[in-house]
Amino acid sequence: MSAEAPETPEVEDDFDLSEVNGRMCIVTRESGSPDTLLRFVAAPDGTIVLDLKRNLPGRGCWVGLSRALVEKAVAKKLFARALKRDVKADPELGAAVDRLLVQQLGGMMNLARKAGQFISGSAKVEAAVRSGEAIAVFHSRDAAADGVRKIDQARKAWHLGTGADAEVPAFHLLTGAELDELMGENAFIHACALAGQAGEGVVKRATLLETYRGPAPEGSGAGPKSQ
Repeated sequence: MSAEAPETPEVEDDFDLSEVNGRMCIVTRESGSPDTLLRFVAAPDGTIVLDLKRNLPGRGCWVGLSRALVEKAVAKKLFARALKRDVKADPELGAAVDRLLVQQLGGMMNLARKAGQFISGSAKVEAAVRSGEAIAVFHSRDAAADGVRKIDQARKAWHLGTGADAEVPAFHLLTGAELDELMGENAFIHACALAGQAGEGVVKRATLLETYRGPAPEGSGAGPKSQ
């Protein structure tokens, strides 16, 4: 499908068109950039679909990078309002977007692994963190607390030793079973991304998924990405 510049959605008179031209969330009406918004379009059958690459043709609309906002847009029928047409937004659209973001992350992890910019194994990850090679750490959500703690100690030691503004970020996004499904059996328990286009792509997509999901529930084992 050829890439075309998205058209400005037709909206109700109370929308500020200058904000729409600059990309505006149809739920909050706040302006944003492509990195903070998700683009949606209507398929030929009227079904609302996510345009992850932001290049699907036709009129599109934008929702803030949040599952709660996507679900609110569905519940309040805001896609039909923004696109000025009869559309069908699946009640499970929020979950479907999550799955697409997970698939995108898994694909980039596999690509980075082939490029030598994504390594796994507790000892290798700890060494990469202490040497300053790691740009982000990844833990299975069901990883043993002791293993996570050792790598956290390495992150803190690197931070204190270098005086950097922040520790190496750590992500707890997927269970072992989810990782195996994405990357093959025995994907990883602990891993890290290294500098380079593919490794940085992993971090970018992990940040996207984490932001979309919002704060992790208390006691879920999925802590904030940096501490």
